[in-house]
Amino acid sequence: MRNTKQKKLVYDIIYSTYDHLDARSIYNQAKLEIPSISLATVYRILNELCDLGKVLRIATDNEDNFDRIDTKHAHFICSKCNKIIDIFDYTLKYKMPDNIVYNYDLVFHGICNDCKRNEVK
Repeated sequence: MRNTKQKKLVYDIIYSTYDHLDARSIYNQAKLEIPSISLATVYRILNELCDLGKVLRIATDNEDNFDRIDTKHAHFICSKCNKIIDIFDYTLKYKMPDNIVYNYDLVFHGICNDCKRNEVK
């Protein structure tokens, strides 16, 4: 992967926040720094970063979101509002087969507390 100013900027935008940004949000931020960058370029860079394991793609019902990969954590996706919440404190009790696991993605789906509170009203 060739390092370009655009690629570094997209990477830095993702790693500057703990939010789970979508491509359009990343594009809007990148345009502030490089006005000539296109949305297609941002998508191409995001795909490359995901393929290289430098960024995590989180698929929701609406669109893909992107997350930094600096600490291993799971995600919770609300099925009502599509909010993505990081989950750092979880325990799995599962006997792994004799395979070698080098990576995993764990996503929980359900209804977040905000949406649950709104249902009660």
